[in-house]
Amino acid sequence: MAIQKEPGQKGINWSNIAVGAIMNMVTTLGQPLEVLKTQMAANRSQTMIQATKAVWARGGVAGFYQGLIPWAWIEASTKGAVLLFTASEIETGAVGVGISPAAAGLLGGMGGGIAQAYATMGFTTCMKTVEITRHKEAASGVQRSTFQVFMDIYRKEGIRGINKGVNAVAVRQCTNWGSRMGFARLAESMIRNWNQPIEVVRVEMQSMAKAANRPEKLTILNTLNFIYKENGIKGLYRGVTPRIGLGIWQTICMVSFADYLKAWVKDGQ
Repeated sequence: MAIQKEPGQKGINWSNIAVGAIMNMVTTLGQPLEVLKTQMAANRSQTMIQATKAVWARGGVAGFYQGLIPWAWIEASTKGAVLLFTASEIETGAVGVGISPAAAGLLGGMGGGIAQAYATMGFTTCMKTVEITRHKEAASGVQRSTFQVFMDIYRKEGIRGINKGVNAVAVRQCTNWGSRMGFARLAESMIRNWNQPIEVVRVEMQSMAKAANRPEKLTILNTLNFIYKENGIKGLYRGVTPRIGLGIWQTICMVSFADYLKAWVKDGQ
């Protein structure tokens, strides 16, 4: 994504915050793919068809929109703004000191991805995963609202509890947007799915599902090792198919459409 300023333009381009928020809200239309991706990453023995049936059994069409309200909307409206704003400033600054546009795009994407992970995505991705993976709790007769779950986790584990897996989110977003902005447009949007193991690790760290031999205190490395021992290499790539579809949609919105919207905003100023 080329985020360029006008010749002679100085200061911060604040319109990128609004553009990022708007376009990332549009990406939530892909929530069914997000749910399928998470379902397969959390239940690594399931095929795509089995995962689809499992999600449908949780509530029909509504099952494919678990975690959308409010967590996905909160995440989308904030992380898009942080991403485009941060990436724009890093990229512009990098080009200004003589770095090539491709390398500047890579740096901008990586920096924007890290910023959005730590600023907004830790607790929202955690709560989305909780919503998708806590169906066993409901089956046992326990009924809690999403906010009750949030507060219970916060009271028990504090800030760390609701931001569980945030380091994995940061690695994923850094590599996601570094790949997309540095190397990719729509035709190459599948490139960034090479980091699917990090996404599977992230889901496992945030999942409400329990396993007898699962480490009590999860880190990126011990979670990676646990998944590999349980499911092998294939387990680390569970959910990659819906993620490819989701990645194409997100790239259309945040790279292609965002460029057009930014140009439209610029022309109107």
